[in-house]
Amino acid sequence: MATLSQETGSICLNFVCSLEGKMYSAQLLDHFQNPRNAGEIATPDASVEMENPACGDVLRLTVRVVGGRIAEIRFLAQGCVAAVGCASALTELMLGKKLTEVRGLSREDVVEAVGGLPVESGHAGHLAVDVLRALLGQLPG
Repeated sequence: MATLSQETGSICLNFVCSLEGKMYSAQLLDHFQNPRNAGEIATPDASVEMENPACGDVLRLTVRVVGGRIAEIRFLAQGCVAAVGCASALTELMLGKKLTEVRGLSREDVVEAVGGLPVESGHAGHLAVDVLRALLGQLPG
């Protein structure tokens, strides 16, 4: 059975949904429609903003670290469904984790957290991890 969301214009069938003609997982659409940790930290320990020059997506991460753990993280994103979804999922993967654990996160971890990405949206996972690496470069140890 398919359902149509008037708010987003998406058609959902089981766990795979179509939005703007692309097939997205239910997890990715959930992160897009209900982003976690959206916003910006007023006085962060580190902040990074990057733009993907190929598509124009922009992602900004701000973080606060306490005792070697990610105590607070926020993101601002301007871009496609996948860019927003990957940013939201990345913050969930990072929150509460030790910096050593966060350093081990990969693009594959982000893609898995959003239930996969269409091939044409793969850049969103790369942007999320590129911003993560730049952010970690500003933090000690």
